[in-house]
Amino acid sequence: GAKDALCKVANMNIGLPDTLAYYTEEEFGAGFKKTMAFQPRVIKQNRGSSGEGIWIIKLKEGNYCSSFGERCCEDGEKLMLMEANDNHEEEHTVGEFIEFCVNGRNDKSGEWTSKGVGKYLEGGKDAGGQLVDQRFCPRIVEGELRYNCVGDALVGIIHKKPKEGGISAVGGTGSIYTYYGPDEAKFKNLTDGFLTKDLPLVMPALGLPDEPIPLWWTTDFILSSPEGTPAEEEKWIVGEFNCSCVGISRCLAAYCKDDTPNACYDDITAEDKAEADKYGKIM
Repeated sequence: GAKDALCKVANMNIGLPDTLAYYTEEEFGAGFKKTMAFQPRVIKQNRGSSGEGIWIIKLKEGNYCSSFGERCCEDGEKLMLMEANDNHEEEHTVGEFIEFCVNGRNDKSGEWTSKGVGKYLEGGKDAGGQLVDQRFCPRIVEGELRYNCVGDALVGIIHKKPKEGGISAVGGTGSIYTYYGPDEAKFKNLTDGFLTKDLPLVMPALGLPDEPIPLWWTTDFILSSPEGTPAEEEKWIVGEFNCSCVGISRCLAAYCKDDTPNACYDDITAEDKAEADKYGKIM
């Protein structure tokens, strides 16, 4: 689904109220310079997959203002960026980043090592051109939780921990996946709250009150509470909903990529095949 779904659940228990969406160059330039001056951010393009065009961004000088709106970044301020698809890092000015996001690679945006081409607003809102601006939650380095659901039923939980030194736990980046059943006790507070309090409100919040919950979909949760917060008081926020191109993580061994070009179904363990088969039967 569209990334601006995060804005529509911003005021729910699973959201962050300072989640913004930009559809024009003017909105993005003004909004990003204000949020970036206040705290580290995550900027997410709407198109693409596997973390391409999702940027974790910090001010190089760390000179954040003490209250939101106290100041705005200047075009020449330096940013440290990490892209979620492969955890590579780049350094650019605020002006160069905005230019890349709007117009792609050119003399004004500078040299980029990203595999992407930018132009995230191209075509306008109707064509899916948008950027979402969300607060960076530093505890993402501890991993995120993917809730796999069939309709309104939770069928499994995956803890996805980034490779050491990385931030993104996208498949193929060296991240470590640990699988849990839907009744895992350590996540009981999150599971109960999400399924009973938040889930019934999600489709109405997205403007789809009469539509059914997707057949096979996921929610990625990030822990936003400070370290030391008691488990019963932890706040987990949605980093992403996935419902249009959702893979089955138990089948990752069959995923062909640069270092596994000959991967196939037979590379999946018997245990993982059995779990994947369960999901299929439920669907």
